Amino acid sequence: MTVETASAAAYIVAALLFILALAGLSHHETAKAGKTFGIGGMAVALAATIALAVHRDISGVGLALMIGAMAVGAAIGLWRARVVEMTGMPELIALLHSFVGLAAVLVGWNGYLHVESTLGGTVSAEAKVLEAQELLGIHSGEVFIGVFIGAVTFTGSIVAFLKLSARIKSSPLMLPGKNYLNLGALAAFAVLTTWFVINPALWLLIAVTIVALALGWHLVASIGGGDMPVVVSMLNSYSGWAAAASGFLLENDLLIITGALVGSSGAYLSSVMCKAMNRSFISVIAGGFGIEAGPADDKDYGEHHEITAEGVAELLGSADSVIITPGYGMAVAQAQYGVAELTRKLRDRDVDVRFGIHPVAGRLPGHMNVLLAEAKVPYDIVLEMDEINDDFDKTAVVLVIGANDTVNPAAAEDPGSPIAGMPVLQVWNAEKVVVFKRSMASGYAGVQNPLFYRENSSMLFGDAKDRVEDILRVL
Repeated sequence: MTVETASAAAYIVAALLFILALAGLSHHETAKAGKTFGIGGMAVALAATIALAVHRDISGVGLALMIGAMAVGAAIGLWRARVVEMTGMPELIALLHSFVGLAAVLVGWNGYLHVESTLGGTVSAEAKVLEAQELLGIHSGEVFIGVFIGAVTFTGSIVAFLKLSARIKSSPLMLPGKNYLNLGALAAFAVLTTWFVINPALWLLIAVTIVALALGWHLVASIGGGDMPVVVSMLNSYSGWAAAASGFLLENDLLIITGALVGSSGAYLSSVMCKAMNRSFISVIAGGFGIEAGPADDKDYGEHHEITAEGVAELLGSADSVIITPGYGMAVAQAQYGVAELTRKLRDRDVDVRFGIHPVAGRLPGHMNVLLAEAKVPYDIVLEMDEINDDFDKTAVVLVIGANDTVNPAAAEDPGSPIAGMPVLQVWNAEKVVVFKRSMASGYAGVQNPLFYRENSSMLFGDAKDRVEDILRVL
């Protein structure tokens, strides 16, 4: 068996391991095995790539640069994985997507300089061969499309990172005629692509790179902070298609397969999340929506009611059923361990305790599920919104810990609300609701929550972790 054949076989094995990784990560019980499959697939892919590079007589300097780059990347990755908090995971993932986009741009530019053009201005030998085979236009199209998708992913991911890390405002950028700007950029891309395929030129590649960078920035900047979980999954899809485009350019089957897996799974996840938020999938792709607080948020809802930790402990002590709905505030306070201990104590008293998870709770798909699994909360009591929404009216006490927009009754009752129509956890139907919050401030979407002022709702102010510990001491 030749090295070329062995590498191709190794790529197929790696691709199968990546498919098994996705399948494993789709369930709590098999997530650890899925992660192991993913690591194994990447190890096989790297080994095959290095072996192929050596077989193709890569220079000593080239091999040293490749191994050095891998070592630096591995060191940075291990360091970031060790120090990042779960609250910082969304922006880290957004930043990693930007690296994939930038890599696709660099691969595309390298493909152009290596084939369609040389630094000396002459046509390369590769271009002559492709031209003779009538494949030069296909290669040029691959270069152009890869650069465009990569550049959109790069700047879009950078903006998502800045918003999620609160380095820039999370409110949507509302430029006049923003949809026409996006459509104009796409039209320019189509025209430039046709021109480049017919007559490859450096200035055309520069032009499409600038257009794509601007489009990626505008697409994500136009989306409001409350919808950022959808943006993260959308950028995940973009990064997959960027990798697939690079695979076609480099004639690497593994990149094509892996990119298609990531692109399609990210698109499917975006579709599921859009449905959960009552958003149009097309409007997400076009960057055509955003949540922006309006006059409806200035309403006077009356006075709120406060409660102490002792009062909450008394409620829990006499309750027969409790539902906990966590949000990003629980992640920030790192209250999941206290919440898990509270759950164990209540279940020991034969209290029926369950968790209600909104599809976009937190700032990353599955954010709350991971936090609760980390704290050893049993999987079988962690339920999705659709599974638990009909049970709130039969529940004695609901604890809303750090959630805001995902439990806002205005989404269901106020047609003028910026989040009108968004499916939410209907916690207000319970006998008693306790909301853990630091203050009366609005949530990430910038929308006021009338739940805080309802007769059956009480506010427990302070750090969620401290308040949960106070309740545990009383119990």
